[in-house]
Amino acid sequence: MNGIFVTGTDTGIGKTVLSALLVAALDAVYWKPVQTGAVEGTDRETVRRLAAAQAYQLPPESYCFDPPVSPHLAARMAGTSIALESLQFPSVAPQKAWVVEGAGGVMAPINASELMLDLMAHLALPVVVAARCGLGTINHTLLTLAALRHAKLPLCGVVMIGEHNAENRKAIEHYGKIAVIGHIPVLQRIDRGALLGVYDQHFDQQVFQRAING
Repeated sequence: MNGIFVTGTDTGIGKTVLSALLVAALDAVYWKPVQTGAVEGTDRETVRRLAAAQAYQLPPESYCFDPPVSPHLAARMAGTSIALESLQFPSVAPQKAWVVEGAGGVMAPINASELMLDLMAHLALPVVVAARCGLGTINHTLLTLAALRHAKLPLCGVVMIGEHNAENRKAIEHYGKIAVIGHIPVLQRIDRGALLGVYDQHFDQQVFQRAING
């Protein structure tokens, strides 16, 4: 499978907005294998709205839980367990790249013995890390990168989200030994047109094209 796995340094970091941007820009299929917090709405519905995506680009989640808690706890509260081997790419239109969004950060547990890192390794897509621009991002991003490298997962780069901070960007690139390959600034409105404009102006498009073309 060709595509990108979108993870983040924390929950609520902007992974879904980044995913919607990539779905729109790359004409990709979006998949959220594990959704929690569905009582507040699903990320699949957010991507549909923001990217103006078609139904065939939005296969359903493999696991969907209402409580806004960690995947392992949400599954336990529902009386079930997330089985890693059951998480297989859905059948969709051929010749489409994938944008797969994780739940929480890379160390979020999905069951009694496995983490989001294990799901990422299982799906074997190159990883893009969504990170905030502001205070705390250096530590959180470097820790995330260290965990991904320890797991020997392929990295595309970091996308920073929020008000531009040149010093934080330079620090992440220097100490993380990685490229910042995109930036989503603060937007007055978020829709397909705005997201495509951000991709055109603030993203290293060659990196993403290489990722989706294998």
